[in-house]
Amino acid sequence: MRIAMIGTFYAPTIGGVEKVMQELAERYVKQGHELHVFCSDSDKHQRLERKHEVINGVHVHRSRYWLKLSLNTYIFPGYLWDLLWQRYDVVHTHVSQKDFVLFAGVIAFLKGKKHIHTTHCPWTDKFRPLSVRIPLFFTKHFFNYISYFLCTRIIAITPWEIPTLKKWTSEKKIIVIPNGMDKLFFIPVVKNTFKKKVGIKGKMVLFFGRLHPTKAPDKFVEMAHAILKERKDVDFVIVGPDEGEMDKVRTLIGNEKKIHLYGALLGKENIAAMYQSAQVYVLPSYREGLPLTLFEAMASGLPIVATPCNGVPYEIEENVNGFLVPYGEIDLLKKRVLTLLDDPLLAKKIGETNKRKVKDFTWDAIAGRTFAMYEK
Repeated sequence: MRIAMIGTFYAPTIGGVEKVMQELAERYVKQGHELHVFCSDSDKHQRLERKHEVINGVHVHRSRYWLKLSLNTYIFPGYLWDLLWQRYDVVHTHVSQKDFVLFAGVIAFLKGKKHIHTTHCPWTDKFRPLSVRIPLFFTKHFFNYISYFLCTRIIAITPWEIPTLKKWTSEKKIIVIPNGMDKLFFIPVVKNTFKKKVGIKGKMVLFFGRLHPTKAPDKFVEMAHAILKERKDVDFVIVGPDEGEMDKVRTLIGNEKKIHLYGALLGKENIAAMYQSAQVYVLPSYREGLPLTLFEAMASGLPIVATPCNGVPYEIEENVNGFLVPYGEIDLLKKRVLTLLDDPLLAKKIGETNKRKVKDFTWDAIAGRTFAMYEK
């Protein structure tokens, strides 16, 4: 099968959507299919020089972007020519409310090909600049109807999205297929040196994600300061690439030596070592679809403290496999983290529950369910 995937970014750009695309694409290549990824020539910070390359068997085509509306919204129409004149059995677009969902859908429809669309849960407008909110208004009230009409199937990553999607399309088109995680995270790391690299020895509380306003790394730092006023036997580690919040986070940390700003971390083995070094994983986000880090932390046996936003409550049950704390409630966030730090038996019990819960969410399983949509 010849498959075209379209998203704004692709590897080496770091992000959840990019990770989903890469995990699916590389598995399909190993199964003997031909994968072509079309994306912009940006990595969110600069233009990438290589416009065409093969990454682990995946043909990556980067089109020069014409317009940048926000950190994650680019206009890059170069893919249209390839879709028009090349043969693809399936077109799979990623992230709703993007122009390419409509235009790729039109081409697939005219050529009688399947168009599968994964939404990635982009429904909350807070934190979006005005330059994006205005076109989003027209997208929501006009273009979404056409885009979803042209889709063969629509993949929601969480049931939370279904009521929103039903505003624009039939529920019969919608199927829920969550994100996944690598089986590597189940395996204990031998000779784990992550804490040594960071320069800590004791208990560790982890934030892992893009340093973006919606991920709320500032709330993590506020919580860390609140705990460190009472005790010094724990370190707080922030890992992730900068998406506009690095300077703010660094300022908030100040001279506190027990809060560590690590930066981006690459490599599955290194990420597994990071998770397995921590005692608690904290996800203080304002909004989330179904974050990959949630499943990775669960597979690593970590108890989780997260905000009950969007798709998160479908995977985290209060006091069963973690705690849910409303966004911005620092005192309660602090209390839940301390509960897990001070009760290792509870933390272990929750961690074991998490490991059992995510066994069905490996990338192999998710890729299989997604490919079934290509074949139907």
